[in-house]
Amino acid sequence: MQKENLIKDMSFNFALSIIELYKICKSQNEFILSKQLLRSGTSIGANAQEALAGFSEKDFLHKMSIASKEARESQYWIDLLSQSKLVQFDEIRYKLEIQSIINISTSIVKTLQDKLRLKS
Repeated sequence: MQKENLIKDMSFNFALSIIELYKICKSQNEFILSKQLLRSGTSIGANAQEALAGFSEKDFLHKMSIASKEARESQYWIDLLSQSKLVQFDEIRYKLEIQSIINISTSIVKTLQDKLRLKS
C-alpha cells in the first residue's frame, strides 16, 4: 500500500478515535482542550483527503504539510490532556496512533520536497 493511501486510512481511523476521546472528555466535564483536539485530530484526515485530490505536486505538498502540522498539534493536545490529568483515558493508544501519523506524514512531505528540489 502506498504511503498516501496509508495516511488517508490512518488519519480517518484516528479521527474516529479522537471523536471517541472527545466523548470521554465531555463525560468527565472537560470541554476546552478536548474541543481543540477534536478540531486538529479530525483536520488531519480532511487535509490528507484534499491532498489526494490536489491538482499538482505543489498543491499535494501544501495540503500534506498542513496535515502533518495538524498531527503535531494533535500530539500537543493529547500530551496536555495526559499530563494535566484533567481526563482519565488510554493515553498510550492515542500517543502511538498520532506518532505513527506524524512519522508517515513527515516522510511523505520530505520525500516530495526532495523530489521537487531535484526537478528545479
